[in-house]
Amino acid sequence: MEKFFQNLREADKIIKAVDHLVYVTFPLVKDKRMLLKMLVELKNAIALCINAILQRDYIYRKIRLYKDAKENFRTFGEKCAQGYGINQNEVNQIAKIFEIAEKHKRSPLEFVRHDKVVIMSENFNTETITHEKLKEYVILAKNVLAKIENSLKDQQFP
Repeated sequence: MEKFFQNLREADKIIKAVDHLVYVTFPLVKDKRMLLKMLVELKNAIALCINAILQRDYIYRKIRLYKDAKENFRTFGEKCAQGYGINQNEVNQIAKIFEIAEKHKRSPLEFVRHDKVVIMSENFNTETITHEKLKEYVILAKNVLAKIENSLKDQQFP
């Protein structure tokens, strides 16, 4: 159970750091490549939240865990999310963040165009990241963490 709280504390720390980068540092520095780093960090924070939920529900024997991360995410979306107040729209947005981060990881080419970062895949499909999109993703990450914490008010959250 300690790992559960440790994951939530780490996610909270990352979300606060990214929030500061998005709202304070980025407007001053205006380095568009920072958008990619912030996106990856947000993905990591949300992954920690999801892992915490999956571990907790596994301990209480509500779900089975798999070696495949995509199968575990499907389990989260279908069986766990609603129990923590996370709606299907938020699950879809989380999936979108994971998808963009994966495209970034596999991308052979990324470039800055106007006020956005463009990620180009091997088959020339593009995905764009803007400062406004990242603000939405930070709000999503904060909401997910808050919903998890609110559903656990009866338990100790150090």
